[in-house]
Order: sequence, then C-alpha cells, then structure tokens
Amino acid sequence: MRLALASAALVLLLAGCDGSQPLIRHDEREPGPFPAADRPVAHIVSARWSTEEARDRLNEAVAVMNRAQIAPGMTVADIGAGEGYYTVRLAQRVGKDGRVLAEDIMPAVRDALAERAARERLDNVSVRLGAPADPKLPEASFDRVFMVHMYHEIEQPYEFLWRMRPSLRSGGLVVVVDADRPTADHGTPPDLLRCEFAAVGYQLVKIEDMPSAGGYLATFRATGGRPDPTAIRPCRQKSLQQPAGAKADGAIPGQHKMIDEPDS
Repeated sequence: MRLALASAALVLLLAGCDGSQPLIRHDEREPGPFPAADRPVAHIVSARWSTEEARDRLNEAVAVMNRAQIAPGMTVADIGAGEGYYTVRLAQRVGKDGRVLAEDIMPAVRDALAERAARERLDNVSVRLGAPADPKLPEASFDRVFMVHMYHEIEQPYEFLWRMRPSLRSGGLVVVVDADRPTADHGTPPDLLRCEFAAVGYQLVKIEDMPSAGGYLATFRATGGRPDPTAIRPCRQKSLQQPAGAKADGAIPGQHKMIDEPDS
C-alpha cells in the first residue's frame, strides 16, 4: 500500500515537470530593442568642459540654475557630473533640505567626485556610477535632471531617455545645456535634441540662448505614458560628410540637414 501511494505521488510530481512551464518564472522581460541613433556620437574626451574659474567668471552656473528655477529643498540629478562643477553649486543652491545625486559612467571620475564631496563636506550630495545607456536613477525622485555638455556623448539616446523618464517627480524637468553644432563637433543641434526627446515622450518647455554656458539651454517635461521601446521612431538626419552612427574621431564636422520629426 505504501509503495502504491509513493508511486502515485511520484507520478503527480513528474506531471508538474513536463517542461510546459518554467520552474522559475520571470515576470519582467528586458525592454527593447531600442532604435539606434542616426547621427555621430562624440567621444568623452575629458571630465572637464572648462576650468571652474573661467566658467564662474561668466556666471555660468548661477545663470543656468536661475533659468532652471533651482530652489532650496529641491532634489536634483547631475548626469555626467565629471569633476563636479555643477554638483557643488547645485548642492549650495538646494541647501541642507535638498539633495543632489551626481552620476558619471567612468569609475575613476565617480571616485574622484565622491572624494571631493567628502572633502568639501557636501552632506547633501550622493555620487553614483551609471551606465552608458542607463543613468540608474531612482524612480519619482527628482525635481530637475541636469545634462550639461554631455548629451552628444550618449551612444543610445532613446534607451537612455526611456530609462531616465521614471526618475522625474510630478512637475519635474530635464535641463539640457549644449552647443548648437553637430554632434561630431561636441554639440547637439536644437532640432535634433527636440526630435530625440519627443520620440520618447518628452515635451519641450522652452529653449533659449545661453552664451555664458557655451550654447543654449532647453527644458523638457515627460508627457503621457512611456512608449514601448519597439514603438519609438528614430529621428533621421542627412549628413553630407560623415556617415550616421560613426564615432567622432578627428572627423571634420559635416553640414547636416535635420528632419525634426521622428521617422515614420
């Protein structure tokens, strides 16, 4: 009798292992694929865009923070923070009740900035290592996300912007500062910037010249739902001198014609 019961239990157990269902279920699949950028991508050449003294003489950070309406108590992300020019000044502006998360994808740069924050006793600053296609920001955490002179270095802009979207709080804004020149020449044409953000569901709030910051300032807000990655339509640009997707290794900047709507 015991042998019969044991045999029946074994049959039932094996019936549940017929291979039709995995024993370990994964509820979430990795998103993607994401479209590739149809433009050159500039190499990261330095953690420093210019000297801090030269930038302060132009009143750069104060002007940018004023136009971005940075106020005490805010939580701000500084993406591609480098040596921390904006990180330090944002920390001072948001004060003890605010927070700044500084992110960089280069471990040595991240470590040096963490040491600077500790040395200058910036208790409201955290430093994090991101990934080239994912800033790894916590969800619903930020009133502002700063991207200063770094957008043209993002190899997968659609995936990056898609993964960044959930980090914004209600009413939060992305603040981009860049030069108005081809991406191969370490800038981003404003039409291209607007198009790539729109493809991932961001709406342009304003764009204005910022000579003191070496270009322009644009702000965006996330609107509607986050699109499915496979539904993102990439922006197309025609380059007369440099093939799309190429690295900007010593290339002569080409003349570009932008089609400032996502490709149909």
